[in-house]
Amino acid sequence: MLLPAKAEVARQLRRYRAWERVMLAAPADRTVRATFEDSGYTLCVLMGERCAREAADAAERYLRAGAVTPVEEPPLRAPTLLDPRLQEPRPRKSPPQEPLKDTRPRESAAELPAAAVPGGPPAAERRSAAKRQRPARTA
Repeated sequence: MLLPAKAEVARQLRRYRAWERVMLAAPADRTVRATFEDSGYTLCVLMGERCAREAADAAERYLRAGAVTPVEEPPLRAPTLLDPRLQEPRPRKSPPQEPLKDTRPRESAAELPAAAVPGGPPAAERRSAAKRQRPARTA
C-alpha cells in the first residue's frame, strides 16, 4: 500500500489543527469555515478516511509510528481574524456609467407602424382580430 510522506502528513495536520482553532473562535465566519473544511478534506484524502476527525486521528497515529523529518518550510501560524484573507469581501462600487445612446437612424412618423406612433393605433385597431370576429354566445 502506498503511504503519504510523513512530512506532508505533519504539515497538513498542523494546518487542520490551526484552522480548527480559528473555526472555534469564529464559527459564523463563512470564509474560515470553508478553509477549515478544505483542510479537513485534504487530510481525509491524504489519510484515506471519510471523516476529518478520523483522518486527524489516523494522521496522529501514523506520525507516532515513526519520527518525522522536518522539511524546510516557514512555521505555520494560526491565522488571526485580522488576516485580510479572512475578512468579508467589500462590495465594489462601480463608477457611474453614462446611459447608452441610440445610434440608429431615426425614421419619420409616416414610416413607423401604427403601434410605434405616439398615442398608438386608433381604438378600432387596438382590439385583436379574434375579439372583433368572435360570435356572441348563446346559452
